[in-house]
Amino acid sequence: MNKPYSQWTAMWSIVKASTKAIFKSPQAVFFSLFFPIVLIVIFGALSGGGGISVDVAIDKKSDTLNVLYVAIKNISAVNIIKSDEQDIQDRLKKGRITAIISINKSNDSTNPYVLNLKTSSAVQRQDLNILTTILNSVIAKIDEAAFPSTKTIAKITTDEIKGRPYKLIDFYLPGMLGFSLIGAAVFGVAFVFFSLRETLVLKRMYSTPIKKGYIVAGESIARILFQLATAVVLILFGKFFYGFTLSNGWITFFELILLSFFGLIVFMGFGFFISSVAKNQNVIPIYANLFMFPQYFLSGTFFPKSALPAGMQGFIKFLPLTALNDAMRKVSFEGLHIWETPSEVIILAAWGIIMFIIASRVFKWES
Repeated sequence: MNKPYSQWTAMWSIVKASTKAIFKSPQAVFFSLFFPIVLIVIFGALSGGGGISVDVAIDKKSDTLNVLYVAIKNISAVNIIKSDEQDIQDRLKKGRITAIISINKSNDSTNPYVLNLKTSSAVQRQDLNILTTILNSVIAKIDEAAFPSTKTIAKITTDEIKGRPYKLIDFYLPGMLGFSLIGAAVFGVAFVFFSLRETLVLKRMYSTPIKKGYIVAGESIARILFQLATAVVLILFGKFFYGFTLSNGWITFFELILLSFFGLIVFMGFGFFISSVAKNQNVIPIYANLFMFPQYFLSGTFFPKSALPAGMQGFIKFLPLTALNDAMRKVSFEGLHIWETPSEVIILAAWGIIMFIIASRVFKWES
């Protein structure tokens, strides 16, 4: 008696064959794994040593009608950041500004002003020392020129809040993950299914007892397994070589892998769509790059979205790669869980649903 045909066995045979083929492909391994690692090494080198920064903010409650404020404002070595209160506090906790300077009158006649530096444990100590040295120099010059009879115009006090060092790798690694995922999902799926259709492999598979859905699932699972393996390598590489922040340890690691899986599914929808509408193999890179390249530069992959015009921010946040990058950074550095990033998850889910509905309507099994 013949055993019944197993759809699952057939699907896993496709998975194994396709996975072996992917790992044997130099292009797939290079662009999914080694190219992002090269970029991480470059950005990691840029972050080495921390650099010197004396970016500061001025407390909005400060007394600005005095010579101290005017002098600080005109120091070329001190860059005053202007933003809303929440953003300033967030930057301070991440060590992206050295201090919030508060200038207020005191009750001590020998020290007319108190200059308070609100800093955080995330700030590089040498940066705070440099800022303090600059401010002491300014105070000394003012004392010498305008207040020779006064002990000193101001004394400096420091308050420190708890913060977590925000390294460049904490920004760039989630971006590199998104870069790797979108490229592999869109290019990989578009090329493989177009090729399978053009060479009539899909048509021949369709003539076998295996059902359509299992064929697509088998090829898709192979690509998901490969790309998740590269995501694991990238995260661990960033963690052990550059101190990438995993706020909640292994929980954060697994949540990043889950987000990677979710992002892959969404981006594969675009790959299926492109493979179906492309008339020949030469136009696939054009269609894929029209979708991907704008997002590389608009979605906070290589530089912060805040560097872009304010008028673009409302549009940018709805891009799928923006949602993925933002969710990964919130989970990895800020310590949020996936369910605490509902807006990003909803945006990704909406894109995924829309693209799979469209792709299911245009997907072709033969040319």
